[in-house]
Amino acid sequence: MAKTPDVIVIGAGAAGLAAAAELARAGLFVTILEARDRIGARMFTQRDPVCQAPIELGAEFIHGLPPEIWEPLQARDIRITAVTGEPWCFRQGRLCGCDFFSQVDDILEQMDANAPDESFLHFLKRGCDPESNPKKRTASERALAYVSGFNAADPDRVGVHWLVQGMRAEEQIEGDRAFRSKNGYEDLLEIFRQQLAQAGVCIQTDTVVDAVRWMKGHTEVSTRKARESSKFKTGRVLVAVPLGVLQAATEDEGAVQFTPSLPREKLEALKKLEMGKVMRVTFRFRHRFWDTISAPNDKRTTLSGMSFLFSDDDWYPTWWTTMPEKLPIITGWAPFRCAERLSGKSRSFVIDRGLQTLAALLGVGLDELTQWLDAAYFHDWQSDPFSRGAYSYGGVGADGAQQALASPVENTLFFAGEATDTTGHNGTVHGAIASGRRAAKEILHGFH
Repeated sequence: MAKTPDVIVIGAGAAGLAAAAELARAGLFVTILEARDRIGARMFTQRDPVCQAPIELGAEFIHGLPPEIWEPLQARDIRITAVTGEPWCFRQGRLCGCDFFSQVDDILEQMDANAPDESFLHFLKRGCDPESNPKKRTASERALAYVSGFNAADPDRVGVHWLVQGMRAEEQIEGDRAFRSKNGYEDLLEIFRQQLAQAGVCIQTDTVVDAVRWMKGHTEVSTRKARESSKFKTGRVLVAVPLGVLQAATEDEGAVQFTPSLPREKLEALKKLEMGKVMRVTFRFRHRFWDTISAPNDKRTTLSGMSFLFSDDDWYPTWWTTMPEKLPIITGWAPFRCAERLSGKSRSFVIDRGLQTLAALLGVGLDELTQWLDAAYFHDWQSDPFSRGAYSYGGVGADGAQQALASPVENTLFFAGEATDTTGHNGTVHGAIASGRRAAKEILHGFH
């Protein structure tokens, strides 16, 4: 007869894996239930067979110097590379060098967490009249693009207080710097696999959790695997699913029904938090054709050192290369409204739109670009029932919402995931890991 787990963890993303490792190291018997056929959730690394390079369908960059990621990678001597290169912009129909972030920083620094909360769009409109000042108009447009792009957020819904907390948290870890691990986030996942195997954690993939019936000290978790239904009993459950799944209607695929329902404070918190939307597509071409493209105003300068390309395109406004690695790979980023236009569309539509955008921005013929394309990769996170979006952000008036969502219920239900991080690192892998460790401490404390 199978041993009853001390703790069941729902979700094998960064938060669930980190929590399970901590709990098992402390001597508890832990079972992870994961709906997908793999662990990692929104960390999803594939490997390009030609370049032998990691292709990230989800999280890609290490933002700053978070110890949650750096310490395990460095302990195993895994190479971490800083993102380098030159940012370019496409403005008024032409390519040019750009100082994108200095303009944005000037505006973001004016946000005040002590003033009443408001949406970022309202803050922008209230703070300046861009019509009377073309420079301010450009800066405002850049700031809007940054908030919607970096945070995958609706500028009319994201709260200034949440943005300020995130900026302060980033400053503590040099979050304006970006890095990549040698094999992408697969490196971190492999470390988790080893830790969980050594600690005897049971991982059940392809196992969809439909419902959690609970009372203080007792839970019954109902699952589906293929056509078979099962029930798991335990004293404590850690819910480590994305915000979009917690917000899903009961009848939606992937939703978890709680009986009795979650406390009112949690349901109110769920209304104040938002799930950002992103589509991204990564292309591998036969060669780095942008190496020979010259800047319009300086024929001696090419795009060979291009790291990022920012534009106002309605489909894929931001692109980046693999710099400092010079591979024929480039990624298009479609946040917020762009993602809404692309999500749910066919594979050919997503790819064709990316190629059309790239051809227009770089002044290359679409037919040529199509001929040079060797491979394309993407994953529709909005249409994925087990994520229902990219990553979370706080709406107007969301102060305290992460704390409310994170708080344990009756020493029986516990919560982790980047949306429950209370330190300003929502939407990041390191924020998710930190939340998992926090939840593990809460669970261990309840055993004493």
